[in-house]
Amino acid sequence: MKPSLTFIALTAAVTFGVGIAQAAEQCAAGKTLEAGKLTIATGNPAYFPWVIDDAPESGKGFEAAVAYAVADRMGFDADHVNWVRASFDESIQPGAKSFDVNMQQFSITPDRDKVVDFSAPYYTSAMAVLTTKPIVEAGAKPTLDSLKKLKWGAHATTTAVPMLVGLVDPESDPMLYNDNADVSAALQAGQIDAALFDLPTALFLAAVTVNDGVVLGQFPAERSTNPDQFGMLMEEGSPLKPCIDEAINALREDGTLAKLENSWLAESTGVPVIK
Repeated sequence: MKPSLTFIALTAAVTFGVGIAQAAEQCAAGKTLEAGKLTIATGNPAYFPWVIDDAPESGKGFEAAVAYAVADRMGFDADHVNWVRASFDESIQPGAKSFDVNMQQFSITPDRDKVVDFSAPYYTSAMAVLTTKPIVEAGAKPTLDSLKKLKWGAHATTTAVPMLVGLVDPESDPMLYNDNADVSAALQAGQIDAALFDLPTALFLAAVTVNDGVVLGQFPAERSTNPDQFGMLMEEGSPLKPCIDEAINALREDGTLAKLENSWLAESTGVPVIK
């Protein structure tokens, strides 16, 4: 009996999938700190929404979920992923590392790239609106019409200023400050109603620095000017970089990164997209 076309198609698909997995494993073979395992570092502690409950091994949180997706794409199942802790400042210094890759919201910059390697970006940071609970209770909404009416502040030398003027186009001129600390203080003192920050910074300031802080909404990353891009950090000259890049690019192309971003950075944080 001749095999059906459906059987042939399924067999080909399975064979193709196995071929991809084998190619990924071959790419990483002999290039990790521990044979057959991928060692991934995070912060100590690691914070929401990047890692939930400071437990990266749970796979919960955006960076924890991305880490396991990348590992799986490279042929490492969850039992073959090791987690270690490393400080941010220590990790961006030159020299040997105690990890294969490190995920701590490392922005890819030319200066850092001189002493460590970065993967292809796994996250492009959106810009978000930081305000306070009294402003929201007074009627501020995540819409452009509502945002135009607010009194804005911004760090004078950041990309937030041209975006604020060009995209929000507030009715009154924004107040400019020397640094983000001054912007936060002005928001806390009621001198301004709102400010633009990248989403991770806005989430941190709302939770830790600004009393009654609220992240009102976020602009899609593609509407930002020169947004921060986060990459996995590796030792300079790491032979794993091509393997990591291939995995991240594949996850971007098949929509996995977008799904994880929506799940952990939109739904879990409750930050709506500004319309």
